Amino acid sequence: MFEVMKAMRKPKSIEDWQVMLEMLAGYGLGGSAVALFGRVGGGIYTKAADVGSDLVGKVIRKIEEDDPRNPGVIADNVGDNVGDIAGMGSDLFGSLAESTVAALIVSATSPELIVAGTSALYYPIVITAFGILVSFVTTFHASNIATITFNNVESVLKYQLIISTVLMTAALYPLTINILPQEFTIAVAGQAEPLKCSAIKAFICVASGLWSGLIIGYITEYFTSN
Repeated sequence: MFEVMKAMRKPKSIEDWQVMLEMLAGYGLGGSAVALFGRVGGGIYTKAADVGSDLVGKVIRKIEEDDPRNPGVIADNVGDNVGDIAGMGSDLFGSLAESTVAALIVSATSPELIVAGTSALYYPIVITAFGILVSFVTTFHASNIATITFNNVESVLKYQLIISTVLMTAALYPLTINILPQEFTIAVAGQAEPLKCSAIKAFICVASGLWSGLIIGYITEYFTSN
């Protein structure tokens, strides 16, 4: 255990990097487990309070939903809050932890990335860091440039998604070209020969996922919105 902790503090060889990044898999597993319980717990709280309030208010007492005469409305709102924060928040954390840790472990199989240094290995984390900076810009746009009213919340949110996607795409190209080596290999399970990759292919892969998420969101909104 001491040797593992030493490798995590000062990785010097390929084996040290692989040990450190493989141990991060435990972090991803733990984050996923906590997110599972938080999501299920928040969802149960939300549905129990919501259904109970509706049954008592609308079915038994014949009053409208969210009527202040129904004390269950308080439980309903609290349940929605718990579901959104504990449920959705933990779900997002679990997804982010899993995807980031998975990318880090995949990068540990590439000798070229290890030789290139920590900047190439930490490429997934750098993407997340740039995403935080871009979120500052989209938040500033929503709070200071666009005038949010009751009727334009949806349109402002759509503009935020478009702006963040465009800015992330513009930032990803120079980021990828400068951090990753021009040519590198990734080990593939069950294959003797590693997969040959390049910096431009990595950019295309990340950008494709970025724009696919935006397109899927718009298609889903189109077919499910009333």
